[in-house]
Amino acid sequence: MKSLHIYPVKSLRGIDLNAAEVRPRGLAGDRRFMLVRRNGQFITQRTHPRLARIKAELTSSGIRIYIPEAGCFDVPYPQGEKRMQVTVWRDQLKAAFVDHAVNAAISAFLGAQVALVHMDAGAVRAADKTWAGDGHEVSFADGFPVLITNHASLGALNAHIVNKGRCPLSMDRFRPNIVVDCETPWAENDWQALRIGEVELKLVKPCARCVVTSIDQKTGKPGAKSALSALKTLNPSKDPDNPGVIFGQNAVVTKPGHIAVGTPVEHIG
Repeated sequence: MKSLHIYPVKSLRGIDLNAAEVRPRGLAGDRRFMLVRRNGQFITQRTHPRLARIKAELTSSGIRIYIPEAGCFDVPYPQGEKRMQVTVWRDQLKAAFVDHAVNAAISAFLGAQVALVHMDAGAVRAADKTWAGDGHEVSFADGFPVLITNHASLGALNAHIVNKGRCPLSMDRFRPNIVVDCETPWAENDWQALRIGEVELKLVKPCARCVVTSIDQKTGKPGAKSALSALKTLNPSKDPDNPGVIFGQNAVVTKPGHIAVGTPVEHIG
């Protein structure tokens, strides 16, 4: 395993880890917070690319958020008494409302009224049963607990992009949780299940890609849609039920546990 990444707040900048606990909802601390509009509808970099400039990290009592020009905010986990109906794609659930000054600061930075919510034990969201089957939960991630990418596929993608006169892309454009160091580009398309140390993952759906791949994850500025264009040639979806272009694989957790960078990855299916 080449690298590990979590995104404490959905669609904010990610952080790199050396090790992580993998739980049924995904990596510990991954996408347990989310920003929503007044009506509870979630927001992402798709409509607010400046979110990439806001950093969040885990603390012992919650999260710490760094907002450009506004400073640092320590946000404790909410107690959960105040709840809010929120919508993530087609899913609705009651999340814990975060009543904190950080909401005003983020709203001012984005130029839009938003608030932070938290997925505590009382907020339950099922992974897409069509792909994952019954019995799997997910955080505020788009649809599945874990996203896996292949470093060799990024190399193949960048070779194509550079050949077209564009700049190569970093893996953070694809916002994975687990990056596997495999010799063969696109090998992940054929993986069915992986064992990483004591953790086992079932790969259930190829990850169709969107405009977020065109956003610089350090500056928050949209650029050329190089990845989407290249993937139309290199890795288009072959499944009419999952149209678009593919980079990476969504997975559910079949055996939780501890993982660390450098751990061998075994194909078990």
